[in-house]
Formats: sequence, structure tokens, C-alpha cells
Amino acid sequence: MLSLFNGMEIPRIGFGTNGRDSFSPDQVAEAVYGAIGAGYRLIDCASVYNNEEEIGEVLEQVLSEGKVKRDELFVMSKLWNDMHGKGDVLLSCAKTLRDLKLDYLDMYIVHWPFPNDAAPGISADIRNPDARPFNVNDFITVWRQMEKLMYMGLVRSLGMSNMTISKLEAVLPQCRIRPGALQMELHPAFQQSQLFEYCLEKSIQPIGFCPIGSPNRQDKDEDDVSVIEMPEIKEIAESRGVHPAIICLKWAAQRGQIPIPFAINEVEYTSNLRCIDNTPLTDVEMDKIADADRSNRLVRGEALLWEDATDWRDIWDETIF
Repeated sequence: MLSLFNGMEIPRIGFGTNGRDSFSPDQVAEAVYGAIGAGYRLIDCASVYNNEEEIGEVLEQVLSEGKVKRDELFVMSKLWNDMHGKGDVLLSCAKTLRDLKLDYLDMYIVHWPFPNDAAPGISADIRNPDARPFNVNDFITVWRQMEKLMYMGLVRSLGMSNMTISKLEAVLPQCRIRPGALQMELHPAFQQSQLFEYCLEKSIQPIGFCPIGSPNRQDKDEDDVSVIEMPEIKEIAESRGVHPAIICLKWAAQRGQIPIPFAINEVEYTSNLRCIDNTPLTDVEMDKIADADRSNRLVRGEALLWEDATDWRDIWDETIF
């Protein structure tokens, strides 16, 4: 377990639930049931994944069966971009709680730092005329509503996601309740060292999505690095007789971030969970992976661009950390 700045404990690895590109909500929910049975205690959800209702049925079932107690679970969810308006944050959280059949969330996260939305499956070349760039005042308006959820006892901690150092520098001084964690893309091909170290300095726990490079996602670019095919990762995996994904997760946990891999197959999610507690990587192996960083961002957010944005780099303040 790791400790957040407020003393809350959070598991060192979580179970992701974003399987919407390839799997039905029922399939994801079934995997959550198996994952909890296997020992996962951190479940990462989001309203935009469109499966919280099915996952809620599973959470109700495992709690009623006595497989786990509520205070043993750490359940996170995220506020989607279309619910940034005044009063909408409470409505969104209430729906998530109702869908997940919970009285509170352990962490509620602002999914993206602006209210830009895109219809599912829409081309990234078609920009929403209502989309706009990051605005500090708009974000703080959302964050005040997030803070109110804590005062109401609906959430136990708050988090941010898809932020940059410059955005954090702008908003952190105005936060009455600081974020306990930042969800960010983290894998051996995109290590975000500056942002990662910045979070640690600010006592913000990094949580890494796409920890093995999200090989099944649909929006791949021809120049994207296949993380599990990186020579450095394959070499270490072969020397240990394990799948390259295991090396990615070991690296993540040893580095100090919390990986949240998603898997449907029981063998995969069980081995993902077990891998972080046995046979750690050596210093030489960790250094080799650190030197292998390709600065290859996979989740670029093109569908969320505003009309006069140049390209996806504008979302990340023109600098990839």
C-alpha cells in the first residue's frame, strides 16, 4: 500500500475498466468480479466508459457475498467533460454513485482539464465548435464543486488527470483541497520524467494509465511505439522468462507510480497483480528502461481540440513532458 498526502492508503496496483474499444460492459464487469476475487482492491472507473452500471452490480454482489468489505476497496471514478457546468459536478457524481451502488467514492477525478467533448466514434478531424482551450477560472469553478463533494462526504479524496506542469502551477495555489493523485499516461515509451518528479515534489501520487501501451486501442498512429515490443523490454522479459507486460508493470510499481492495467483474461489480470510483489527488477534493469524512453505519447486527445488549435500538442501546452 502507498499513502496519499492526507493519510489515506491506496493499493500499489489497480484494475482499469476502460475496455469500451473491444469489450462490452458486461464483459468488463465480469472481469472486475474476477479481479476482485483475485485480490485487486483498487478499481478505476469513469462515467465515459459507459459501464459503471454493470460494474455497480458486481460491486454490490461482492460486498453482499462477503468477498470483500467496502473499506477494503478503493474505488475511483472520473468527471467527464460534458459535466463541468455549475451544479453538474454534483449531478455527475450522484449518477456515478447510483450506478456503482456506493455511498461514497474513495477518489473522484477531473478527467480532462477543459469541458471539450466529442461524440463517440467521431473523426478527430471534425472539431466541436464549442470546444475551447484550458482556462484557469473555468477549471477552478469545476474544482470548487469537486471540493464541495468532499465537504458533503460523497468522496474521500480528489484527483486530476491529463494535466501539465504549467496547468498545475496555475491551479494548485487556488485549490482549497489539494489533489491526492494525478492520472497520467505512463509507460516505458513515455515516462514523463519532469511531470512525474513534479508530482512527487508536490506530494501528488502519480497513477499511470496505459501502463503497457494500450495495445488494443483503436486510435493507433503508424508512428506509435509498441511498448511490449521495445527491444529493451523484450530483452529483460526474455532473460526472466516472462511476458513483456510484466516488466512494464514491475517498472511502474518500482518507480513509484500506480499502474492501472486492464485485462479480460483471468490469467493476465492475475499475473499482472502478482508480478509487482515478487522478484523486483535490478538497478541495472531499471536504468536500462529509464534510458529507453521514446517520448511517445499515445493518448493525444485530438478529438477534444478547439477550432483554432494547431494540433494535439496544444492540449499539452506545446511541450511534451
